[in-house]
Amino acid sequence: MDEHDSRKEKLYLIGRSSNNLWTEGSEYKARGVSMGGDIPANHLLTYLEKSIKSADSIDIIVSFLMESGVRLLLPALKNALDRGAAIRLLTGNYLGITQPSALTLLKYELEDRVCVHLYQEKNRSFHPKAYIFHYADNSEIYVGSSNISRSALTKGIEWNYRFSEKDDEQSYHLFFEEFEDLFYNHSVEVTDKVLKDYAKNWKRPALQKDMERYQEKLPAGDGRLAPVFPRGAQIDALYALKKSREEGDRKALIHAATGIGKTYLAAFDSIEYKKVLFVAHREEILKQAAESFKRVRPQDEQGFFNGNLKQTDKPVIFASVGCLGKDEYLCEKYFPQDYFDYIVIDEFHHAVNDGYRKIIRYFQYRFLLGLTATPNRMDGRNIYEICDYNVPFEITLKDAINKGMLVPFHYYGIYDGVDYSGLPVVRGKYLQKDLDIKLIVKERCDLIYKNYRKYGSQRALGFCCSRAHAERMAEEFCARNVPACAVYSDADGNFSEDRTAAIEKLEKGELKVIFSVDMFNEGVDIPSLDMVMFLRPTESPVVFLQQLGRGLRKEAGKEYLTVLDFMGNYEKAGNAPFLLSGEPYSREAAERKEQKDFGFPLDCVVDFDMRLIDLFKEMAARKETKKERIRGEYFRIKEFLGGKVPARMDLFTYMEEEIYQLCLKNSKENPFNHYLDFLKELKELTDDERRLSQGPGWEFLHIVETTSMSKSYKMPILLAFYNDGEIKMGITEEDVYQSCKAFYEKDQNWRDMEKDKNTRDFRSWDKKRYVSEARKNPVHFLKESGSGFFVEREGFVLALRDDLKDVVTEPAFVQHMKDIIDYRTMNYYKQRYEKGEQG
Repeated sequence: MDEHDSRKEKLYLIGRSSNNLWTEGSEYKARGVSMGGDIPANHLLTYLEKSIKSADSIDIIVSFLMESGVRLLLPALKNALDRGAAIRLLTGNYLGITQPSALTLLKYELEDRVCVHLYQEKNRSFHPKAYIFHYADNSEIYVGSSNISRSALTKGIEWNYRFSEKDDEQSYHLFFEEFEDLFYNHSVEVTDKVLKDYAKNWKRPALQKDMERYQEKLPAGDGRLAPVFPRGAQIDALYALKKSREEGDRKALIHAATGIGKTYLAAFDSIEYKKVLFVAHREEILKQAAESFKRVRPQDEQGFFNGNLKQTDKPVIFASVGCLGKDEYLCEKYFPQDYFDYIVIDEFHHAVNDGYRKIIRYFQYRFLLGLTATPNRMDGRNIYEICDYNVPFEITLKDAINKGMLVPFHYYGIYDGVDYSGLPVVRGKYLQKDLDIKLIVKERCDLIYKNYRKYGSQRALGFCCSRAHAERMAEEFCARNVPACAVYSDADGNFSEDRTAAIEKLEKGELKVIFSVDMFNEGVDIPSLDMVMFLRPTESPVVFLQQLGRGLRKEAGKEYLTVLDFMGNYEKAGNAPFLLSGEPYSREAAERKEQKDFGFPLDCVVDFDMRLIDLFKEMAARKETKKERIRGEYFRIKEFLGGKVPARMDLFTYMEEEIYQLCLKNSKENPFNHYLDFLKELKELTDDERRLSQGPGWEFLHIVETTSMSKSYKMPILLAFYNDGEIKMGITEEDVYQSCKAFYEKDQNWRDMEKDKNTRDFRSWDKKRYVSEARKNPVHFLKESGSGFFVEREGFVLALRDDLKDVVTEPAFVQHMKDIIDYRTMNYYKQRYEKGEQG
């Protein structure tokens, strides 16, 4: 045996298995260390905390990190950093166990003070576990089996051995030199980009399910309310929000699937702010939010601003949008504009409505946080433009299931034979009276009960179209000895129950099924649900995902959620496989794709009746030209707006994403490229707009619609000309300076400037530098591409052609110029967001 093998042989050491080797206030009684059992003194955590307390520097190498273990070590590591200790940590992704949230938690809590590396070699296994502590006159090392997880650091059966450099210098240096080599030559630093990429690709490994079951069995405490702290995706979102604010953002949207805990996330993120406003559209959501905030901010008094209470003197206010959004309350008498530091808008997909917009415009907040489970524009409403497409964190339903944050679903699309083809659609919906006639029939009730029995359930929730529908379903199930009730607003039927009472009875097992009408889509948590039934045509993608999300929350012992979707040929039936897979819908894809082509979440089952699969293809094959589809969408939006001719921004806000993408891919048919021509073709022009078509203003507006805008640089120049509606024929150096400075100091407009090394220092620019940069880029290219409309004129940086002088005062011209600038700006943000250029 050579010297190298001899040294390795000496390292094969086993610690004692049951002795209490160390107690508080005493010295180590032996070098061997064993963990496991109920004696805290035997836990590795106890030893590590003592070593961390006095070490000058710390090196840790483990094959994986788990959030539970990182949280246990954080207090000791923070204290070590505060007294000046240096910390390096090297981890791997053994069997895919290292959680992104564990890495993020280190960065969120310890910032850049700890250097974290991730092992990178794919062809060599990485399974070491060692904790190295360096002191003024010695070093010591723990080597054994414990990774950084709660069980490994506490009660799990783990064997670790501790020895010092003085005890065995050769062995110590063998370990330490190997650590140095792996750290510097075989790993990468966990930068924000590395972490983002890792989190995006990470899926919960099957092994982790067993580890989580074990964690659930560990004692939770003495029965009192446990302290709350961010978990999983909440940690990732908090870190993303922190970085976003550091970059200068004042508002952000978090898109996270139902069940992630967005209200707690908002409460954690608001901790550093003194005055907080939480806005929602339902009283139940406000009450639940208040309970969550009380656990996170127990010292802060809470107030409510709704139909019954008008409390204005509390640090945390929970307000209903229906009340606070009225003009009579948005005034100094109730709240000064700068009263709140931090505003939360829950269920942000409602924020396109006037009440929310009034609140957002009125208050001068330090930070605005929007929360939604709704993917971008899925319901034909652009919510992201309210936050200028600043989306620092998002996790889709599919991602949440893949990462083990929600349970998988077993979805069954069941053909119910209902024919919707003759029913009128008003403002995107079927009429309730028509649905009652179609859905409240005995044959359909029998079909629903038969499948309920087939798939089995202890606690189910059925979504109905009306009170009469919910009452009939509850009656039918009760007649078959299945305890059921109906829940709807102002409940007064024979089978109706108060919502809170119904939930309590369901959880106790006194009820088996609740049939509801618009009462459980949002703001209600029933983790024990094991089945949801879609008993009405789900025309809204938002509502579809909300209903699905009601049953996906995790619960001990719950393996999956059963979803029964009873379907016919209603307008949006073919969306279902796309929504379940998280893929964007298009008719072309619906006509082409087979079920095997969809990427459904891990461990999920999706099974459609063959008659439905044929139906989806038949509906997708409907023959309509692109032009007809775009025009149809225009008139749908006009009807939705109550007959008002939509502006470009209206189309952008309410247009379904599939149609919007169709516009962008077909330049000739894209109304955003020639909107006045589009309106003229539809005979939708006003008299003022018809007059505008006789002069040069028409062509100028078309130039502004179509000028290249790969960056944001032209926007402040166009805004300088617009001049808040008093359009200028020429802009001076002062105009350029003030407009550019205001533009790039607003929201996230700075991103383009900061990405370019030549403009990264723009915050320190004076007028001369702003004007110089403007002349080189946007001014130069506007002159080149403006068909002679943008010209040089003495005394101005840029001017408009003389024949526009009479046009720029026309109200129709002013209105369309502003509409074009607003649309181009928001579309630019959207494109940048979709390309992942969020900084």
